[in-house]
Amino acid sequence: MVSHDAPRWVRRLSADLDEPPEVIGGKAHGLVVLHRLGLPVPAGFVVTTAACRAFLRDGRLPDGLRDELAAATLPPVVSVRSGAAVSMPGMMDTVLNLRPAPDALEDALKAVFSSWNTPRARTYRTLNGIPHDLGTAVVVQQMVFGDRDERSGSGVAFSRDPNTGENVPSGEVLFGQQGDAVVSGRSLTLPLEALAEREPLVWRALRDAFGRIEEHYRDACYVEFTFESGVLWLLQVRRGRFGGAAAVRVATDLADEGAIEREEALLRVSAQHLAHVRTPRIAPGAEVLARGLGVCPGVAAGRVALTADAAVRMAADEPVVLVRPETSPEDIRGLAAATGIVTARGGPASHAAVVARSMGKPAVVGVTDLVVGAHSVSVRGHEVGAGAVIGLDGTGGEVVLGTPRVVTGAADAHLGRLLEWADQVSGDRSERDEAARLEAAHAVLHRR
Repeated sequence: MVSHDAPRWVRRLSADLDEPPEVIGGKAHGLVVLHRLGLPVPAGFVVTTAACRAFLRDGRLPDGLRDELAAATLPPVVSVRSGAAVSMPGMMDTVLNLRPAPDALEDALKAVFSSWNTPRARTYRTLNGIPHDLGTAVVVQQMVFGDRDERSGSGVAFSRDPNTGENVPSGEVLFGQQGDAVVSGRSLTLPLEALAEREPLVWRALRDAFGRIEEHYRDACYVEFTFESGVLWLLQVRRGRFGGAAAVRVATDLADEGAIEREEALLRVSAQHLAHVRTPRIAPGAEVLARGLGVCPGVAAGRVALTADAAVRMAADEPVVLVRPETSPEDIRGLAAATGIVTARGGPASHAAVVARSMGKPAVVGVTDLVVGAHSVSVRGHEVGAGAVIGLDGTGGEVVLGTPRVVTGAADAHLGRLLEWADQVSGDRSERDEAARLEAAHAVLHRR
């Protein structure tokens, strides 16, 4: 029998769960928000980060957890997903389509907990300054099936365009497949708008969900979803985390919409955002090798590296562009070493795109004519060997031969308005650079 003083390792996912991400992880915290907003979430529970830390410390599941798992009501088929307090996209293990059996909810938990300390996960945390002792929570939920029939599918979506910040939903969807096919980049996805034509009720429900979520967070958002036989289910939500010009536009638009005050809009934009607000582009006249989908703005150039190990090795001497069929968590060291990323497959929410945006590296994905070999890449019969220099434009999606000439676009009206607000707050209209104007406003706001 478990003592009343013993830790409680399991929490039911519901609207009344009131625990911080440090306890239940960011994924479960987002699911609680969805419950409170009355949005469709598969039933489930979360095993806390404390249980993970105990497992990693002692090499076994903590006392009492087995009894709590046995007492939990489980559907016939479940998913078991990691969910740390800080997002670590694709770095830890997931178990899908698990049929609960006496030792199966335990073996799956051990697998996910153990994945916290895999080399790829440790590398990602080191690169992003995430403490190694946090541990991960684990979310156990009823499976919903995007591959059940022709009216089923999976997708990922932003409530606003992550490249520009425009107030238009953006994302990708696959019909008749599960969500791992979307985020891995293995399959050719369709733009999110395909839902409007094929499943208008799902599209309408998703748009309604965006409205409620944005009202709650007062920010752009990102969701992962599945629809089963024409019914929408939300699997994950978080803030959008846009950069550069997109962050500026979202902040100013939200202020114009009355969702936030101008002062908060100023505080949401950093000097680092301004450093990337004038997006570099490849100048006209470059020899275009191929075109794909630009998923992280900027221009990069370097020698072609065809594996993560080659990228790490070559980057010690000169810039490299990592070129892969698609990337996976095992490529994290190469992604970190590269100055830019190109993949033959994938869309805006593929692993390569998500990691590129988190690292601020220009990236082009979904270059459908690109064939990646062991020693070279080819596009429509044109072969480029490993070590050759290529450039890429993470806005327009062009991949070019050689080091391209770069032009920088002018700032748009959204930045101009934001800086006007900054000058009004600081009271200083002297000639200064943009970052100094913003930081002066921040200093005044922080003193208030």
